[in-house]
Amino acid sequence: MGGLRILFVGESVVVNTTEYKGFDNFFTTRYNEAARIMKNLFEQKGHEFSHIPCHRVPFDFPNTLEQLQDYDVVLFSDVGSNTFLLHPETVRFCKRTPNLLKLVKQYVAHGGGFGMIGGYMTFQGIEGKAKYKDSPIEEILPVNLITGDDRVEVPEGADLYADPSAHAVLEGMPREWPFILGYNKLIAKPEAMVLVEYEGDPIIALGTFGEGRTLAYATDCTPHWAPPEMYEWEHYGTLWDRLVRWLARKI
Repeated sequence: MGGLRILFVGESVVVNTTEYKGFDNFFTTRYNEAARIMKNLFEQKGHEFSHIPCHRVPFDFPNTLEQLQDYDVVLFSDVGSNTFLLHPETVRFCKRTPNLLKLVKQYVAHGGGFGMIGGYMTFQGIEGKAKYKDSPIEEILPVNLITGDDRVEVPEGADLYADPSAHAVLEGMPREWPFILGYNKLIAKPEAMVLVEYEGDPIIALGTFGEGRTLAYATDCTPHWAPPEMYEWEHYGTLWDRLVRWLARKI
């Protein structure tokens, strides 16, 4: 099977730390791209992986349908709606700029594949700051979002199980999966296909919108909700390979 062109947006962070040493203090800054885990995973499966870190979205994210259609699948992971909506040209200079969330909706309606991956800054996220409720993204997803902070922290670990016969994505995979440490609480739409759930909450849900397909993956794809037991799992690459191929109508 041929590889797909995947646009992966998010999974990056700049961290500023202040350390106090008695009378004195100093500052340190570091940058991390957890997206590298997914880059390696997808490239090992033969896919073309393009990554836009959170801070580059206003400059690098496609701003026309034609540009977005260069990709078979678009994935958002841990990047909030403000990053797409508050373009510097709009905020600083009051200029009109494309609504990138409406553009994604249009992309899916015309046959594109889109997935949102859970975290502190997706769906609603921590303190509701990701702010995707009532947005064009909620319209196209197979789930509805709750109001406010939607995190479900499970520090003791949430053990996941799946029925390998339930869907082509799960075929041949084990029934017992590694644990996760949390997820975003979502409400499956009536027409959604829920592949994995935990205590009645959807963890992996699939759906359609217009001519396209969509995915809600309620937990992290990288730390911290996805521990090494999950992202180093021997079936993890197969899972994601099948999810993006399903989104691209290849299975």
